[in-house]
Amino acid sequence: MIHNQPWRDHNHGDCVQEAISRATALCAARNVRLTALRRRVLEILWQSHVPLSAYAILAQLGDGARPAAPPTVYRALDFLLEQGLVHKVEHLNAYMGCPMPEHPHLAAIFLCEHCGCAAEIDAAGLAAEIGAAAAEQDFAIRRQTVEISGACSRCREQRAGTRA
Repeated sequence: MIHNQPWRDHNHGDCVQEAISRATALCAARNVRLTALRRRVLEILWQSHVPLSAYAILAQLGDGARPAAPPTVYRALDFLLEQGLVHKVEHLNAYMGCPMPEHPHLAAIFLCEHCGCAAEIDAAGLAAEIGAAAAEQDFAIRRQTVEISGACSRCREQRAGTRA
């Protein structure tokens, strides 16, 4: 099951607000602080369904009065990763919001090679297989992400339309 489908039309404002509400509740339940900066970094990540690098986030944080420094952004991202609120897309060295932050899980991410959008899917079956293989090899998994590259439906439709 795909938890977010950025290539489908949706009310993006609702999407961002739901992510922030879930993060706020989750942090309160875990008794950890979702500071203003951490919240703003999370909002920036959810404003687009395209994974963003730390420097892209940094560029959006600059309010002119007091620019943020790279270590500040990395600390905020580390916190968000620890809490399961974001995922790191390794091959892009970029980050995206997690639509299922309430429990640890395998991040299986569809990445559109054309528009850059990313969507996370529920991959419980794949996670079980990877866990079993790791146990068989006596391997301790620290973090796992599966990245699947291809073309989203919107980009495929646009490309088909230009060929007609």
